[in-house]
Amino acid sequence: MQIIKIIFLLFSFVQAGSARSDFSWIDTPMKHLDLFWGELKVARYVYEQMDPGERERTYKPFVHLFDSEGIDFVTKGPGGKFTHHRGIFFGFSKCSAVDQNGKPVSVDTWHCKRGFQTHEKVNRQQADSNKASLQSEIAWRVEDGTVFITEKRDFTFQFDRNDRLQIDFISELSTSQPRITLDGDPQHAGFQFRASNEVFESTSKRTFYIRPKDGKDDPGKTKNWPQNQDMTNLNWKAQSVVVGDERYYTLYLDHDQNPKPSYYSERDYGRFGSYFKSSVTPERPLIVKYRLIFGTKELSVEDCESYSTAFLTQ
Repeated sequence: MQIIKIIFLLFSFVQAGSARSDFSWIDTPMKHLDLFWGELKVARYVYEQMDPGERERTYKPFVHLFDSEGIDFVTKGPGGKFTHHRGIFFGFSKCSAVDQNGKPVSVDTWHCKRGFQTHEKVNRQQADSNKASLQSEIAWRVEDGTVFITEKRDFTFQFDRNDRLQIDFISELSTSQPRITLDGDPQHAGFQFRASNEVFESTSKRTFYIRPKDGKDDPGKTKNWPQNQDMTNLNWKAQSVVVGDERYYTLYLDHDQNPKPSYYSERDYGRFGSYFKSSVTPERPLIVKYRLIFGTKELSVEDCESYSTAFLTQ
């Protein structure tokens, strides 16, 4: 009897362990898709449709990351310091387009004041014991609703051998309009990460950055292009913030196939990333790819270089 009990306990342990290592998606219809690893919440794709009555809250889709307990967000949503900053997000403050009357207009898909982004559908969704992925179709719209860019936005999530979460981002932008230009500045365009508003409210002076040339900087110190000319064409940059009394590290990896030059920006309240100038035509869609490495384990310069090399040589 004792042997049977031991076998049962071992079987239960193995089953629990295997379940914990499985990724799965759970949808809250018309609101968001949550990514689980076993019973632990890992990420959330927020895709609620733009509601004119709740415009500020619903004018762009984005991705949240959960804390190490899978309870609270480490990333920022609507409201707080700069409400348009949303977790992991992508847009440009200066987009040229044509409205429904054929008139040239300037559209802002960063602040979403003269345009907005809407989730249209999920093209692909997958999850197994190794990784999870999601491709959504997102319309970039003029304020009158005209679609000037159709985006296929891919996210892939997996844990590496160091228990850090690897997030791959690939975006393909296409258009039926003659020519769309994408522009802005390092603070208001591109692929960016924004930490929880808690960082702004109480822990910003504990934020620090790690850079290829400088290494680990002092807490509260930031660098930005064009004041700092070396913040150009970086393969990687890392950020560390404190949320919920726990320190998190995020490594931002830029692929050399992305448009260049790229210009970098960072803030002590937890927003950082890069932007570039480019254009999209019917004959020439734009494809960009980035990777984030996220977790609570400390990142060294050597770690960052290793992750960058792996990304660039894929």
